[in-house]
Amino acid sequence: MKSLHIAATGMSAQQMRVDTIANNLSNMSTTGYNARRADFADLHYQQFARAGAISAQDGTMLPTGVQVGLGVRPASVSMMLQQGASKATGGDLDIAIEGRGYLEVTLPDGQPAYTRDGGLQRTGDGLIVTADGFEVVPGITIPNDARAISINAEGEVYAYFAGQVQPQLLGQLSLAGFANEKGLEAIGSNLFVETAASGPAQVSAPGRDGLGTLRQGYLEESSVDPVREMTELIKAQRGYELNSKVITAADQMLGATTQVR
Repeated sequence: MKSLHIAATGMSAQQMRVDTIANNLSNMSTTGYNARRADFADLHYQQFARAGAISAQDGTMLPTGVQVGLGVRPASVSMMLQQGASKATGGDLDIAIEGRGYLEVTLPDGQPAYTRDGGLQRTGDGLIVTADGFEVVPGITIPNDARAISINAEGEVYAYFAGQVQPQLLGQLSLAGFANEKGLEAIGSNLFVETAASGPAQVSAPGRDGLGTLRQGYLEESSVDPVREMTELIKAQRGYELNSKVITAADQMLGATTQVR
């Protein structure tokens, strides 16, 4: 009885859907987090009679045929590319990306990674890093005697010093864009690495080549919509329950078969 296996694939799919929703809800307060969505596809079909096959000696063809599906499989868990709201923080090194693009950081092994988490900090040497201490490309250092820091929409970082009217340009932050952002691989800590599916990073200054701009003193909030996620959770729960009832019905049918005398 194929219904047992088919219903089992349905329960497994709904479980993955619930896992994805749970991850979204747990990241409601994560800076720059994009909600994920689980997508599914039907499995292959068993052909008992193909459409168009000859069914009689007079050449009559079957108009539809007989195909029985064998369940469902996960197709993808992809990011929903929707920008979150900007929240004012007033921090000198808090920046929100308004539009496309990711900040590039350097991992301890030298590999580049990318993030939309603009909650930046600086080390004891003044180097601008992420909250986890990863250096933000292109490696800008803020002098210890700087009174204030200003970052404009184009990513230019200026420092103000005592006794000087004009600020000093320390460097310019860059953004990286990808042909297929959904192809990026998440590695945790709000970081992504490029893959063959995402294509190579296209690095440019903010506001150029279709990339977004920066806004100092703001952070991008998570794009998770709690109402939508709760609705999806109820639908996934109902789908799981219905598949479990199919297994119960199939078990009862098998029981009736074994009791035939």
